[in-house]
Amino acid sequence: MAKLDLVILKKKFAICQLSPKDSIPDPSNLGDFWSITKTDDEISLIVPENKIPHVNCKTEKSWRAIKIIGPLYFSLTGIIATLSTALAKAGISIFAFSTYNTDYVLVKEKNVEQSIEVLEKSGHKIIELHQ
Repeated sequence: MAKLDLVILKKKFAICQLSPKDSIPDPSNLGDFWSITKTDDEISLIVPENKIPHVNCKTEKSWRAIKIIGPLYFSLTGIIATLSTALAKAGISIFAFSTYNTDYVLVKEKNVEQSIEVLEKSGHKIIELHQ
């Protein structure tokens, strides 16, 4: 797997879980960076910490995003695996999600510095801290 260029977003995120029967929050209230996934089992939201919807949802706070510089083509394989394997060996858990152009890996705020060290040691390049 090729070594990846990464950006660490400065903003803190929350991961929220709603029932699949709940209404999806109005995206205009979620800020400028959010993700919503709905399945038969749940609705998962990734939102800035200051934009947690005012609903009764299970919430995990203090996540930071590592963005893989893209675009990444659908024919590429092992993108998340190359990061998750290195982080798992260091005992760092992740929450991964993807967009059409790229992938993101969320790590807990307390693990950001260690994550940077681990990823750089694995040959990946941290381009910048962003937003």
